[in-house]
Amino acid sequence: MTNNKSANYIRSFQGVSPALGARIYIDQSAVILGDITLADDVSIWPLVAARGDVNTITIGARTNIQDGTVLHVTHKNKENPDGYPLIIGADVTVGHKCMLHGCTLGDRILVGMGTIILDNSIIEDDVFIGAGSLVPPNKTLVSGYLYVGNPVKQIRPLKDSEAAFLKKSASNYVTLKNDYLAAL
Repeated sequence: MTNNKSANYIRSFQGVSPALGARIYIDQSAVILGDITLADDVSIWPLVAARGDVNTITIGARTNIQDGTVLHVTHKNKENPDGYPLIIGADVTVGHKCMLHGCTLGDRILVGMGTIILDNSIIEDDVFIGAGSLVPPNKTLVSGYLYVGNPVKQIRPLKDSEAAFLKKSASNYVTLKNDYLAAL
């Protein structure tokens, strides 16, 4: 379940294999495919599908990707030579059943359950996105705010307790991930 490149849920694509950091946890029901980099202490939970087939996916340290989430990218083409990779920073919590597609997330972010974040959107550091939100293409969510809705709207500045929770949530998942690794 961790650092086992021969596992059938960690797959190469066109000769490119995922790069796995230290102390990671990947559930056996997840699929991690292609040009994907997972930093130290990342956790990938059941039924996550991450396809780094036509561009890259990078996930920062202590980030957790929860059950049923889909991670994908936008291919490189004549109109968009770099395409849109998926970049997720450190200490990020991505809730259950989210879809992140060709977007960039900074550090200390909570993405609420069922949220969709689309191509070329940028989520700055220290952002809380409420469950079921839709971040449309090319949207920037600025640091320090709560966002909710479909399409997403800035609601208010984060309370101190909410800002502190962003890192605490990631830390809680590092502890849980360690419990799973210890049980192996």
